[in-house]
Amino acid sequence: MQKKFFRHLVQFVFPALPLIAASGAERTVPASGDSSDISHAIDKIAPALVRIHVVSIEHMQGKETKFETSGSGVIITEQGHVVTNHHVAGRARRITCTMASRDEIKAELVGTDPLTDIAVIKLIPEKKRTFQTAPFGESSKVKVGDRVMAMGSPLALSQSVTMGIISNTELVMPEMYWPFNKITIDGEDVGLLVRWIGHDADIFPGNSGGPLVNLAGEIVGINEISLGIGAAIPADLARRIAREIIENGEIVRSWTGLEVQPLLENSRVENGVLVSGTIVNSPAHKAGIQSGDIITKIGEYTPIVHFAEELPVFNNYIVQLPVGKSIAVSLIRNDTKKKCSLTSIQRDYLRPETVEIKQWGMTVRNISLMAAKEMKRDSQDGVLVTSLRPGGPCDEARPSIISNDIIVKVNGTPVRNIHELAAATSTITDTAGNGVPVLVAFERKEEQRLTIVKIGTREMYDYGYEVRKAWLPISVQVLTSDIAAHLGIPGKSGVRITRIYPDSRTENSGLKVGDVITMLDNERLDVSEPEDVEFFNARIRDYKTGSVVSLGILRDKKEITKKVTLVKSPQPSREMKKFRDNNFEFTARNISYFDRVNNDFDQSLKGVIVEIVDQGGWAALGNLAVGDIILSINKKPVAAIAELETTMKSIEKMKEPYAVFQVRRGIHTLFLEIEPDWNKK
Repeated sequence: MQKKFFRHLVQFVFPALPLIAASGAERTVPASGDSSDISHAIDKIAPALVRIHVVSIEHMQGKETKFETSGSGVIITEQGHVVTNHHVAGRARRITCTMASRDEIKAELVGTDPLTDIAVIKLIPEKKRTFQTAPFGESSKVKVGDRVMAMGSPLALSQSVTMGIISNTELVMPEMYWPFNKITIDGEDVGLLVRWIGHDADIFPGNSGGPLVNLAGEIVGINEISLGIGAAIPADLARRIAREIIENGEIVRSWTGLEVQPLLENSRVENGVLVSGTIVNSPAHKAGIQSGDIITKIGEYTPIVHFAEELPVFNNYIVQLPVGKSIAVSLIRNDTKKKCSLTSIQRDYLRPETVEIKQWGMTVRNISLMAAKEMKRDSQDGVLVTSLRPGGPCDEARPSIISNDIIVKVNGTPVRNIHELAAATSTITDTAGNGVPVLVAFERKEEQRLTIVKIGTREMYDYGYEVRKAWLPISVQVLTSDIAAHLGIPGKSGVRITRIYPDSRTENSGLKVGDVITMLDNERLDVSEPEDVEFFNARIRDYKTGSVVSLGILRDKKEITKKVTLVKSPQPSREMKKFRDNNFEFTARNISYFDRVNNDFDQSLKGVIVEIVDQGGWAALGNLAVGDIILSINKKPVAAIAELETTMKSIEKMKEPYAVFQVRRGIHTLFLEIEPDWNKK
């Protein structure tokens, strides 16, 4: 019961994410000894608060998907560096910040660290300026019962302040809820290094990344999660991570391959940490450290790990060891003291960056050291497939490539990483065009497989056009026996005219809606079931365009004959010329005859109709919708696909920061400002 409850409780509890609410109703501010302290603290921090609006990316179904979310942050340097959460801005493609003054300023991602859920962004004002900052306090001095304020922009609203007290200064996820006791981001266990500061100041979706502030107006934490109580990353850790990101753009950590846990209750050792295991061929394994050893000293550091709350302290020491430098280790093995030397290597993230490769219809990433070990591979060479586009080249290959396959060769050439795969892809498609058969070698667990993948971006309008058939510009329904009986013509069969298309010869042929066609060139139409309607249409298509046919008709129970000339069938919508824009991620086509008649478009309407808007694409984020009629782009009329293609290629060439689409949607006309990303890798 407890495990089930906890699983629901921690299933993405980050308050920045959409549709994830924190528990707890809004409370009143608790009484304070001096309200002026509260006002003073707010006045110090409020000018440095920012609301962060982010266009982030996820990768699913073989493509990059963009979505919008919001969070909070606080300015920590006069140059405009803002600290926030990784889960707010770590996967950002575009960032806009709303200042306390309500000005909007663009920002860029400086660096991010999923292991501590800290990211740093930098404001990019149009004119150089100095920003007001908020000072860091010392989270190590925070005590249970201290009054604190959670500041930020919950629900993407204006700046907000809630107040509460510190309830826990060493908050960790309880072991009793295993295996649901980890909060992971991009595969990284945040609790490995973070002991959260627990508090009861209300935080809601959008508060993530905002500061937890003491009454001295100092940042003592960065709010991250809500578990009924709020939890903030301690300021001492956040400040160190932010500083390293600002200085180096990344976090460099040591990795030893040690896996540890608190000392067992029956341990006779006073201080130390229990080695639960070592990763095979890791530095710890090579140093001779074994499962069951108790480490009593590393360098000058004496670990004291009796409880889960003390593990992050040990882990933080280990990851800060100098990479590549030998360090002495003292340990106890079976009551015998031993010494060894340990030389760490640089730690990489469990999940490297994921990218989309459109020509293959898949998303991929490089293989991290730990991922390779978990897959029991001796090498990190290869490209890991993370998702596939249904109906894309890899999905249609036989045998098809699936998620978690590892591509190792293309046309016999080894592929060690994403860069080499992209280079090989570019060479193949640049010289041979689209739909090129490529021999791909890939691993699936223990199997070594081969397949042929036809790679390349397919053009959207290379369709085989149907030969124009004869057409009678009417719509019909089958006259069923029940309908015939109710119309007073029992026993009759044929098709009833339901519509006569405009702008055609048929309009002046004397046919009327409600006429029942019973004969075609003196041959009876023996149809009686609704699905038989195609029989009549097929008969018409058997004639040549321009043929004159005789129709036997029942009108008001009277039999009459009408002669009509068959015309060439209009081009169907599926055959209209199309254009696909990969920068803005939409497809449009020319307006067909049936578009006009079925939607009652005026003949004077000039434009192109939107057929596909990629879910999570830039056009979707700009609110372009399927069925919209694009009238103009950046004030240039778009009367047909040729003009759309010319305009969009011009925008791409000039790398224009945005495009204003004038569209017709139903009876309404509106303007949509759509911003692409010209810096995409």
